[in-house]
Amino acid sequence: MKTLSAKSHLSRGLVKSLRGKSGYLANQSIELACHEGIIHSRVSLLASQFQPVSLDLRLGSHAYRIQSSFLPESDTVEAKLNDVKLYDVDLRDGGILEKGAIYLIPLLEEVDFPRGFYGRTNPKSSTGRLDMFTRVIVDHGHRFDEIPSGYKGSMYLEVIPRSFPVRVREGLRLNQLRIFQGNPHLSDVQLKNHYKKTPILFGDDGKPVGLSDVKVDNGLFISLDLAGSGKDRILAYKAKTNSSVIDLSLNRHYHPMDFWEPIALSQIRNKRLILEPESFYIMMSKEKICIWPHLLAEMVAYEPNSGELRTHYAGFFDPGFGWHGGKAMKNQGTRAVMEVRPHDVPFMVEDSQTFCRLKFENVIEKPTKVYGKKIKSNYHSQGLALSKYFKE
Repeated sequence: MKTLSAKSHLSRGLVKSLRGKSGYLANQSIELACHEGIIHSRVSLLASQFQPVSLDLRLGSHAYRIQSSFLPESDTVEAKLNDVKLYDVDLRDGGILEKGAIYLIPLLEEVDFPRGFYGRTNPKSSTGRLDMFTRVIVDHGHRFDEIPSGYKGSMYLEVIPRSFPVRVREGLRLNQLRIFQGNPHLSDVQLKNHYKKTPILFGDDGKPVGLSDVKVDNGLFISLDLAGSGKDRILAYKAKTNSSVIDLSLNRHYHPMDFWEPIALSQIRNKRLILEPESFYIMMSKEKICIWPHLLAEMVAYEPNSGELRTHYAGFFDPGFGWHGGKAMKNQGTRAVMEVRPHDVPFMVEDSQTFCRLKFENVIEKPTKVYGKKIKSNYHSQGLALSKYFKE
């Protein structure tokens, strides 16, 4: 897609067409935002960057190894960067980001938001499942992963590989941007009304979980699967501490056992598993989840008073995740995969334990494309799936 100058949005048809509406922009509106210069880049945008309600963001040509994370608040990112930069990494032909080190990478995309437009960013699923901690900062920003109303300028991605060293190059996509206006959040009352018409959680029998059996409290709660259907079934993967570099330009390339330790049902007792501190696990929800095309969902970080662990890095669910088409109220849903890292102390988890909370938000209009096979989504019908860089 050809990019346009930021000057081209002096008469913004998109802003006028969405006036008075609350929710996230669907893919067709994001494309229009790019045509009008609200999102722009010196390198032409690609059709494959446009997801149902988000735009994939691309890495720039250089990464900066920095000594600490920061928020610029009263300053620009470039000014703060001068205080913490250690050295540069050239990404034009590929560069290695070391495990445990902090990097800041300018993104190819820039924004010129009208008043009333806000942005939120999150890691892509493949990024989170590699135990890569990533978040976006902007000039004068005081919060990570948030683009304020009226912001005009560059975006920068902080990247911390936690389990594996990785090789990245200019143009790779680790994060995505969503744009919204108004208040897109669904209240619990609104969520329950949606659930009555279009159930969101489904069991192994293909039937929807009844609303009376669902826990709704500032979102919808899901639980952990540690039961399995056979003694050799893999219930979780644990990242190995020593491994070689993963090149993120290579899909379905690496053998999982070189990087992951599988945990089968036969290896645990009483459907319980003790997670080791600062180890990284891939686990799965007990329920199947169906995000109908008029909604999106985000997995909310586990509350500290519920346990000393983080339950996700990339917890965003596109419209159409787990939806298998049509209006059928049976045989919908796909299990959610969760990235889990305990902190400080060993933490015991067990089958059916409440584990994550999903908050739901509105989309202003139904996307013209939804998550699934038609757009070659990687995890539409997943089981306990590792990142796309590993052989299946």
